Amino acid sequence: MASAEIGTPVVSSAPPRPDRKAWGIVVLLFAFFTLNFADKAAVGLAAPQIRHDLGLSAGDFGLVGSAFFWLFAVGAVGLSAAMRWISAKWAAAILMFTWVASMLPLAMPTTFGVLLVSRIVLGFFEGPAHALCQSVVADRFPKEKRAFAGSIVNAGSSVGPLISAPVLTWVIVSYSWHAAFLVLIAVGLVWLVVWLCYVERQPLRKRPVTVEAAADPNGHIDVPFLRLLRLPSFWGLSLLSFAGYLITSLKVSWLPAFLGEGLGYSPTTVGWLVTAPYATAVVVLVVSGYLSGRLLARGWSSRAARGHLSGVLIVFAGLSMIAFALVGPGTLQLVLVICTFSINSVAFSVAFAGASDFLPQRQRAAFFGCVIGFYSIAGIVAPYALGLIVQAGPTPSAGYSNGFLVVGIAICACAVVGARLLDPEAARRTLEAETARGGVS
Repeated sequence: MASAEIGTPVVSSAPPRPDRKAWGIVVLLFAFFTLNFADKAAVGLAAPQIRHDLGLSAGDFGLVGSAFFWLFAVGAVGLSAAMRWISAKWAAAILMFTWVASMLPLAMPTTFGVLLVSRIVLGFFEGPAHALCQSVVADRFPKEKRAFAGSIVNAGSSVGPLISAPVLTWVIVSYSWHAAFLVLIAVGLVWLVVWLCYVERQPLRKRPVTVEAAADPNGHIDVPFLRLLRLPSFWGLSLLSFAGYLITSLKVSWLPAFLGEGLGYSPTTVGWLVTAPYATAVVVLVVSGYLSGRLLARGWSSRAARGHLSGVLIVFAGLSMIAFALVGPGTLQLVLVICTFSINSVAFSVAFAGASDFLPQRQRAAFFGCVIGFYSIAGIVAPYALGLIVQAGPTPSAGYSNGFLVVGIAICACAVVGARLLDPEAARRTLEAETARGGVS
């Protein structure tokens, strides 16, 4: 197989057949995403201890959850654009190192201000992680395998909290919430060493790609980058992802607190209950990615296999959130909670794979960065707004019900419109027509 390492040109008419090295990189990126979401979940798992130690109200804690996303969009757009000039080996290594450094202050007694700054910095450097992973997958896998490989990587967003919830809860209960961050720092350093050893030697600066058009199925598309942001498919992908991230941001910041404060479960029980949505999400992600690829192989349109599939699943999640906000505590409510919080990541694998179907390789990372910048607004708004609603409710349980009802309606609306707008085949035809008329990038 004619191949080159991540970030170097490949001369062929389409992405090369994935080999063991490519799947090995998928496994490492899966671990990368696992850590990415484990550190997000840590604050939610430690919510009672953090609020007690620092004297935080529900609104204050919502602000902590929101702070992670204040510079997330800036990092997603700015760093994604800058990383066009850095090989993926070193881009991922730099991100992991900065994540570890940003968590160091939380491994010791700290203040509310330091906690906020730490979360802001971590959010800035985690911003481009998803765009980087999806770009690597798109470069290494053909269209029919792209959603499946991307789903495996994105499954780390569920496996991270799935593994970390019981483990970090035990660490927090047995030692302290500071010890939980110390564990994450140690695991991050181990990943960094393994990544640098596995990925073959590459320069820090990415070498210029002179044969990109031959290597990239969409390399012939040549339009200004800003034109991509006016495509209906850009807004469709952004709205689907926004809907998904409304769920994601509440899952990592408020789900443990909701199960404990809202439903009355003990911290140890919460540590195990939190794993149920994440375990289910792994299955949903892999199956939806496989199904999307099979639909394409059987002749279904990319619009149906990418946009409609994602939209239906996310609408189901939104309806489940509305339902669990209205029903009383019990088995049915827990089942609805699992349904809601297990489907959120579909847009970040299946729908993102659809964008790769029409994007030129050279514009892919920046495009993904802009989508991530848009949907990160959900992370800024949702945790803080839910905290204020909970604080204003007559009881914590009523406050949670009111907040989740509002968010569930917003999820359904965004998913319906997003699924209607995302049409990769139409976007590709539009860009090819504009290129033929003489568009320049």
